[in-house]
Amino acid sequence: MARARVRLNRRGVGELLRSPQVEADMLRRANAIKATAVGMSPVGEAARDPHPGQYKASWHTSSTRRGGRRRDRATATVYNTAPHARFVEYGTERVHAHHVLLRAAQAGGG
Repeated sequence: MARARVRLNRRGVGELLRSPQVEADMLRRANAIKATAVGMSPVGEAARDPHPGQYKASWHTSSTRRGGRRRDRATATVYNTAPHARFVEYGTERVHAHHVLLRAAQAGGG
């Protein structure tokens, strides 16, 4: 039986990884994760929370064709700009960690 051989063109693979189509798909996936994160974001009670809903309203996405450790591929990022986002995600000694972004990414955005 004959064996199939594949020879990859490194330049072609690089162009594929940086293509607008791959960037668009990465952004689509990031937006799905963002939607899941918004859905599971905690909202404090107005009586006890000085900024209720700020965390939930602060989710964003961005994309680039020059991402990754070597800047050689399209990537997309989901992030939260609320000043207290890190404490919601990881918790403090008084507040338990919610791990909203972690759980949204594990769910794959839906």
